Amino acid sequence: MPSIPNPFPELCCSPFTSVLSAGLFPKANSRKKQVIKVYSEDETSRALEVPSDITARDVCQLLILKNHYIDDHSWTLFEHLPHVALERTIEDHELVIEVLSNWGMEEENKLYFRKNYAKYEFFKNPMYFFPEHMVSFATETNGEISPTQILQMFLSSSTYPEIHGFLHSKEQGKKSWKKIYFLLRRSGLYFSTKGTSKEPRHLQFFSEFGNSDIYVSLAGKKKHGAPTNYGFCFKPNKAGGPRDLKMLCAEEEQSRMCWVTAIRLLKYGMQLYQNYMHPYQGRSGYSSQSISPMRSISENSLVAMDFSGQKTRVIENPTEALSVAVEEGLAWRKKGCLRLGSHGSPTASSQSSATNMAIHRSQPWFHHKISREEAQRLIIQQGLVDGVFLVRDSQSNPKTFVLSMSHGQKIKHFQIIPVEDDGEMFHTLDDGHTRFTDLIQLVEFYQLNKGVLPCKLKHYCARIAL
Repeated sequence: MPSIPNPFPELCCSPFTSVLSAGLFPKANSRKKQVIKVYSEDETSRALEVPSDITARDVCQLLILKNHYIDDHSWTLFEHLPHVALERTIEDHELVIEVLSNWGMEEENKLYFRKNYAKYEFFKNPMYFFPEHMVSFATETNGEISPTQILQMFLSSSTYPEIHGFLHSKEQGKKSWKKIYFLLRRSGLYFSTKGTSKEPRHLQFFSEFGNSDIYVSLAGKKKHGAPTNYGFCFKPNKAGGPRDLKMLCAEEEQSRMCWVTAIRLLKYGMQLYQNYMHPYQGRSGYSSQSISPMRSISENSLVAMDFSGQKTRVIENPTEALSVAVEEGLAWRKKGCLRLGSHGSPTASSQSSATNMAIHRSQPWFHHKISREEAQRLIIQQGLVDGVFLVRDSQSNPKTFVLSMSHGQKIKHFQIIPVEDDGEMFHTLDDGHTRFTDLIQLVEFYQLNKGVLPCKLKHYCARIAL
């Protein structure tokens, strides 16, 4: 068979050939693929074949695209250790296969995929994360230091704030816990052997961050005999038993959140800020090659339009766009509730009224007959951020509902009361001053208006299936 001449002989000896082959066509062995299993909250799972250098962010993006979820930058990968009831957020930049390689052969650890609205909340609202009584400074400061300045100090490479306070510490190899004064510095976590003294001779080293990961305890009282359920611990990032854990316990959620956030900031520094800014970089002229896919081009090209006037116009204000969308949705449902009577006049039938009362069951924020404790667990799990909410059936008052929401790092519950007017049933949160024909209208109203609530409804808790 005659040989086919090379149509591009000039490339045979080109100095760029090796660069092209190395840069654009990496060796097959450099990106070996492995299969990982990711779970959702309902214990459904999905197997993914991924390259060995895939990051947690890329796994989340893969699951978002495969399941057609909306990317609101809150999707997170969690490392779950059931045998010790611990869990941690896998940071967006971490290599997932590296995390799995630290698991013991007999451990039944899992990767979970769910939302975590609090993952980067400290960048948006640092005032909730650094209580004044827990923060001090190694050098004298002029005037009052704001929470934003404290956050900036954590990200700098020169000065660092100190976090201090009492924590319960589980004694190594024992079941007992001891209340000790701790001090968090750039070099690690220390405890005082003499009251609240910070003198070097009274400080004893407890743990460093480089070779350890910070975990949150899921059942501190039950599993580890902790004084409270606000536990966290240092675990060496290698396979090891419960004896290697350094268990700590705070008095309240805000205190635990302060310690855990400060440790994350000291461990990862500016990398956390880069992770937080990553989804927004494409909007500021950054190279698109470094941005993970968010939505399809067709979705990004959609714009909100106003057809109410004589001329059509583009709505540029996102708040106005949401308001118009809600108004149109409410108007559409009102039309759907009207029925033609025997003489052709529109009347609201009892059937449509019953439909209104049950229309919420298909909504992702409705959780049916879960208990108050389960509702609180779900909200804490998805982040104690202002406006995180869900709606559920009331356990104490049949045929009524409860709105459970987070505000000021606390969970509050509001009774949704049914009221009757002229034979029609309505829902209300404020003793009938504001009435809604169904729960969807109620939720959409309070997403736009604070009303009697401490803040607007912002993020709903949803259980997803993979």
